[in-house]
Amino acid sequence: MLCSNNRRYSPDENRGLPFAPMRLRSLLAMPELHLALVTGDDELDRVIRWVVTTDLLDPSRYLSGRELVLTGIMWRTEPADSEVFVRTLARAGVSALAAWDAVKGTIPDDLVEACARHRIPLFRVPEDVAFATVTEQVVRRLSGARAADLTAVLDRHRRLVAGVTEGAGLGPVLELVDRDLGMRCWVLTPTGRVVAGPTPPAAPEDLARAFLTAPRLPHRLAPAELSLFPVAPDTTARVADWFVACAGDLAEWPAERRALVSELTAIVALERARLDDRLSVPGRLTQELVRLVVSGAAADEVVPRLELTGLNASARFTVVSATSSGRLRPGELRTVLREVLPRTPGPVVSLLDDEAVAVVQVEAGHDVAGEVHRALLSLAPGLGGDRLAVGVSDVVTAGELRGAVEEARYARRLSAGRGDAVSVVRHDELATHVLLLASVPDDVRHMFKVRLLDPLRTYDEEHRADLVLTLETFLQHSGSWTRCAERLHLHVNSVRYRIQRIEELTGRDLSRLEDRVDFFLALRLA
Repeated sequence: MLCSNNRRYSPDENRGLPFAPMRLRSLLAMPELHLALVTGDDELDRVIRWVVTTDLLDPSRYLSGRELVLTGIMWRTEPADSEVFVRTLARAGVSALAAWDAVKGTIPDDLVEACARHRIPLFRVPEDVAFATVTEQVVRRLSGARAADLTAVLDRHRRLVAGVTEGAGLGPVLELVDRDLGMRCWVLTPTGRVVAGPTPPAAPEDLARAFLTAPRLPHRLAPAELSLFPVAPDTTARVADWFVACAGDLAEWPAERRALVSELTAIVALERARLDDRLSVPGRLTQELVRLVVSGAAADEVVPRLELTGLNASARFTVVSATSSGRLRPGELRTVLREVLPRTPGPVVSLLDDEAVAVVQVEAGHDVAGEVHRALLSLAPGLGGDRLAVGVSDVVTAGELRGAVEEARYARRLSAGRGDAVSVVRHDELATHVLLLASVPDDVRHMFKVRLLDPLRTYDEEHRADLVLTLETFLQHSGSWTRCAERLHLHVNSVRYRIQRIEELTGRDLSRLEDRVDFFLALRLA
């Protein structure tokens, strides 16, 4: 029997590429080898990726996992050597051992026992079959599988791209991958919504959490035997991206199968971009509707736009305002908001500079704020240092949308001040004066604020007098000179002097309740 001292064989060894997988049970089906299984019949689904021939007692430096090791047992000088040798193979993650002692014409019992103890499948190589023959046949099988897999990948790529360009959607694409490659895949969003594919083998929300929290992607989800791949990691924040979950362990895949998944994620990215309505006619209608509502347009202008966007003008609505602080871009914020809002009927979501504003048609008793809060909390692990502030208005008619926008914006500003990673404030958390201010036209509110506060701000800029801060603190402490002075670390006489200057500059009297209320409202508008 011929064997080399220590050699690893791989059809791609010059390029460093892994080749197509082969199971141990395939060895028993190769008639030219006549291998016989000695022990390990419950481990025959293990994968072979390399072939190594060795006569070293410790060949660990030549092993990296999933090898078929061939040995002539020349390393054995005493029975204890079998334990040392097999333990080394087990620690290296070897798939199986094929052996024969040509000198003694047997396989020692201690080697069989050590293999059984360490769960290393052991094959007997017939005396008339050279190790070189075993290596050649296994490598040929692996290389042939690799060539067939490469041809199939190229063919599938053409068919997949053709399916998307014809508008077939992602469902048929995933069916094609499953039918032709035997690999089941699912497309999901970071909230756990299944975009395409059958019911996943693991809970969608668990897959989403693993995607959001994985230290790096792609990510292997060991308990579920799934691999997670981002769709557009280089251009999209993780909380706004989609991801593909594929059955199997990516560590066991050949390069061709990984390439196919890369093509699949690129196709999913195309479909995701196709569904983005920002540049479409519906998207432009959405933008126009929100701008009309924000500008306070008359109902006869707003109602037709509502109908064109697919909403029922006679229904009732809630307005949602959202902003982010951090790396999340406005377009990604809009994507996140659309994802967490009720999907039926579809919400109307638009961007106003860095703010996302949504008009949502709601049914009686529907808790939009609660639903949004729960969904955003599920995304929180993927936000990093970003913060999301959201305000939700009361339920209104189409003619009351202008006030609802202001109400949602006030609520959102309040939520932004809380400093939480995710903060959602409902309309009922706002004070009644805020609801009143929400219905006042912009120009009236602006003039009211300017007349009362601009003289104080101008004086502060010129004299560094902190009159605005003194006014705010004075009102917060219900007009108490002593508590205001303590809060500002000033003498009471200094506070009295500042209040006197405020009254002189504005013509108001802070001992009067009416004037105090006016100043309070002006400060809330600031």
